[in-house]
Amino acid sequence: MPDKQPNIVFLLCDNVGWGDFSCYGGSTPTPRIDKLAGEGIRFTNYTVESQCTPTRSAILTGRQSVRSGTYTVPLPGMGPSGMAPWEYTIAELLSDAGYATSLWGKWHLGETEGRLPTDQGFDEWWGYKNSADETGYTSYATYRAIAKARGLESPKLWEGKKGEKSTAVRELDMEVRPLLDELIVDKATDFIKRAAAGDKPFFTYVALSHVHPPEKAHPDFDQTDPTRLGIYADLMAEMDHRVGQIVDCVEEAGITDNTIIVFSSDNGTFFGPALGFGGSSGPWRGDFSTPPTEGSMRTAAMVRCPGTVPAGVVTEEMLSAHDWYKTFAAFAGALDKVPADRPLDGVDASNFLTGDSEHTGRESLVFFGPDGSMMSVKAHNIKAWLRYSEGFDQPVVKPVWPMFFDLGSDPGERNNLTTDKMDMGWEFGVALGPAAEYLKSFAEYPNIKPGEEFDGYPASPPKAASQ
Repeated sequence: MPDKQPNIVFLLCDNVGWGDFSCYGGSTPTPRIDKLAGEGIRFTNYTVESQCTPTRSAILTGRQSVRSGTYTVPLPGMGPSGMAPWEYTIAELLSDAGYATSLWGKWHLGETEGRLPTDQGFDEWWGYKNSADETGYTSYATYRAIAKARGLESPKLWEGKKGEKSTAVRELDMEVRPLLDELIVDKATDFIKRAAAGDKPFFTYVALSHVHPPEKAHPDFDQTDPTRLGIYADLMAEMDHRVGQIVDCVEEAGITDNTIIVFSSDNGTFFGPALGFGGSSGPWRGDFSTPPTEGSMRTAAMVRCPGTVPAGVVTEEMLSAHDWYKTFAAFAGALDKVPADRPLDGVDASNFLTGDSEHTGRESLVFFGPDGSMMSVKAHNIKAWLRYSEGFDQPVVKPVWPMFFDLGSDPGERNNLTTDKMDMGWEFGVALGPAAEYLKSFAEYPNIKPGEEFDGYPASPPKAASQ
């Protein structure tokens, strides 16, 4: 572990597939991202949740989003949404441990006062409440007419500070769309410079906008290189540049050896090659729209902290979005602040990241669909499908028997061992045991409903108790 509390820079991109970066086999050069990965640990078995909101909730709470009522992206007109203020986020934990905290970019975990980033542990934020799809709203004359007639506020960019009401600062539209990641990184690097000169460690969460429709390439990257034929390649080139800007800022501030940089994606690729836009799941079946295929849940992740995290490591060890919570708490020396009054689903992988353990501590992963129901269980290379879907416009299918796949020899999840072989019944116990444990915990701790004003379980221990 570092001698003092490390700074933490958490970079999250949007809907980037496992195979999009060149260090994962992508065809668009991403030299800065590749260098970041080479200077630390690159995960090849990193798993997220089913959509943007669930994954972001998992990162911030260390809990399966189904527990928090954040298991699906909220749609307009559905009523209150987002994390209940009762949730104790990693930003709150680190703030209580003495950190300065900030968020830049996409939030998507609540759009009303009381559920914004500065209500959930962040000292300051700048960005958009929901998702980048809102940039396209005002492009439609019909939307503009309806908004005017009903007095609807058009999508905005917002900023706020803890203890103050957030304010709108700019229209969120197609004019600003190509500039979003430049603006986000400008805000983030300004914070890093300020925080590095301060007397506190810091945690900054940088939520980039690419690659989420509607898309529009930044002028500096829009067909400025003849080796890039289309917009997806241009977006990858910009993302590589923006990640490099963050890394450069950390290095220029003289805090490289005491700063953990994490870079990952919130989902698998959204588009897929068949849609003519771009995106690669590598060898894995499916994409964002086909849960629970590996292409829908497995994506890129890398961690760098020179002198603390060993360099040049590529690992198949399992890690999930839920694991950052306890891991960051451990690095901050604040495991005593991890709440004991609710089930947490993440593991503390800090000893693996420092090279003091050969394993992350994660042995299995239960995956829930966007309807909040269990879809699959993964244990090592054994994957059980309990339900599945072939696309957003396709139904969720429940097979008569769970379908089993060997990810080690069948990354395309094509050969269902339940029907191909009759001597592997032992898989049921290996893979379905974790599912039973989850169901048991839900009985003891009922899930929070979406938008619910939840304030705790009856007769629970104090919120922050020793582990």
